[in-house]
Amino acid sequence: MWRCLQKPKTMSRTESRFPLLGTIDSPDQLRDLPRSSLPQLAEEIRGFMIDTLSRTGGHFAAGLGAVELTVALHYAYQTPRDRLVWDVGHQAYPHKILTGRRDQLHTIRQHGGLAPFPKRDESEYDCFGVGHSSTSVGAALGMALAARMQQEDRRVAAVIGDGAMTAGMAFEALNHAGTTKADMLVILNDNDMSISENVGALSNYFSRVLSSRLYGEFRENSKKALEMVPPLRELLRRSEEHAKGMVLPATLFEELGLNYVGPVDGHDLETLVSTLQNLRERPGPQFLHVVTRKGKGYGPAELDPIKWHGPGKFDADRGELKPKATPAGYSYSAVFGQWACDMAEADEPIVAITPAMREGSGLVDFHKRFPERYQDVGIAEQNAVTLAAGMACEGLHPVVAIYSTFLQRAYDQVIHDVAVQNLPVMFAIDRAGPVGGDGTTHAGSFDISFLRCLPNMTVMTPADENECRQMLYTGFCLDGPSSVRYPRGSGPGVAPEKEMQALPLGQARKRRDGRNTAILSFGALLHEVEEVAERTGAALWDMRFVKPLDAAVVREAASNYRAVVTIEDNTIHGGAGSAVSEKLAELGLECPVLHIGLPDQFLTHGSREDLLADAGLTADAIERRIHEWQVEQTDAKGKRLVS
Repeated sequence: MWRCLQKPKTMSRTESRFPLLGTIDSPDQLRDLPRSSLPQLAEEIRGFMIDTLSRTGGHFAAGLGAVELTVALHYAYQTPRDRLVWDVGHQAYPHKILTGRRDQLHTIRQHGGLAPFPKRDESEYDCFGVGHSSTSVGAALGMALAARMQQEDRRVAAVIGDGAMTAGMAFEALNHAGTTKADMLVILNDNDMSISENVGALSNYFSRVLSSRLYGEFRENSKKALEMVPPLRELLRRSEEHAKGMVLPATLFEELGLNYVGPVDGHDLETLVSTLQNLRERPGPQFLHVVTRKGKGYGPAELDPIKWHGPGKFDADRGELKPKATPAGYSYSAVFGQWACDMAEADEPIVAITPAMREGSGLVDFHKRFPERYQDVGIAEQNAVTLAAGMACEGLHPVVAIYSTFLQRAYDQVIHDVAVQNLPVMFAIDRAGPVGGDGTTHAGSFDISFLRCLPNMTVMTPADENECRQMLYTGFCLDGPSSVRYPRGSGPGVAPEKEMQALPLGQARKRRDGRNTAILSFGALLHEVEEVAERTGAALWDMRFVKPLDAAVVREAASNYRAVVTIEDNTIHGGAGSAVSEKLAELGLECPVLHIGLPDQFLTHGSREDLLADAGLTADAIERRIHEWQVEQTDAKGKRLVS
């Protein structure tokens, strides 16, 4: 069942450079080691990660910081019988290395290779599939309650990062865990860094309490008291981090019903193993606060963990990222970021809101130049949307910069707080369609489907960089909610025009006259579709708007052509093509229609080009699909209806 658990045929490279790691193919072998060997193993894992990921790229800094914690967890817990649930999974590379996937690490995030995050069908040690943050506590609680109901003797631990603790659902699960008294452990991996800098009260809370005068006085008084007792000096040194926990328990987590332990040094294997073994045996919900350093063991990543969160290939010795191929076009994220700056510079009432994705959404420059107009809510997508709604009520025009896959987490707020009240909130939806190496959990496959069904919502799909800029301006000019969805990476190379002009609402643009077949293209695939139209002689429209849909174009296509083909990089079900079919039915028009888009399945990981090819969304594949479909269109007498 788990294809990644087969022992590799050869481990010569690993054995020669990392001799202890080369002997570990499963946690059972790890648990056979003496504790004294664990620090060496941790260092070899760290070296193996640096060596491998420098040649392949991948999530980097978070995993380096979690090496000792991972070793200690698999050493103290009887995995896979005991369950380890990783939050998000950025930090799970050491877990994959120790659970039979070491010599496949070089394939991670690549087409046909290891999944970027824990995935249930990849390994029995991946007990819960992840990719979005803040789910680990709830999932682990469910497993702990199931074990109790089934009277099974197994333990459950959840590892959650400090950035993920900004999401409300983590606290909902913690509160529930306290009321159920379930036997489980929650580990807060506190490295003071999510993908962007942590924001909000929780991060400040930890910093404030641990640096408070109360704690400082407690520490200094303890030192003075123990100075006169030499045998206790070493105990004081080793216990200083633990002493911090003495001022924390009654304040938050113990009020939620969890037994708080920590903070402990997340790179001290002896302390980690002993603490985890003790906590594994304790009944009820336990909370362990572990302090780690993101990028631990690799100087450049320690100094700049944001830059090294998910680098591409790099020179490990020099600590330099290798230059990526220069794209032909302009990054859609950069187009959005420049547009936002231009709007603020023009003194428009714009506010940019992001759920901890400043860098990815292209808002770094905006944040620097217009900090008073910028809000990073942390990993709290629901709050991002409702915050925007509140601002819109007061006359501002907020723009929520968010990935398509993350907008799914705030769907109720989009409906209830924005659309129902018809508020002028614009959603700048990045990473629409296939996204590449981050795989299933990050694919933006569904946003057209779940947005176009909402009353008051305008849905726009730019085909190039300039169209994206003009659509952003169009959405900003509307009095109600709007959305502009665009893919990861660069467009076909259409330079954004400085001047901005609102597009005629719901009006498509004809790109090519033709015969027999009319192609209605929605969004970023237009460049490929233009090739198809040229080869086949089809008429082509850049539809631009999914909602409101250009009814006049739909009528013309159905009335003047033998067949209609719709193309999009959203799922076919409920997507833009479905909107065309609904409009045809509404107009009472009959016409053969072929919908081309993402299939009814979850996308895997690989480059965007790989995934588009898998989905049949390359120019050659689209042309072939249209031809095959035309051949299939025959009447009862076998006469072809489309040619």
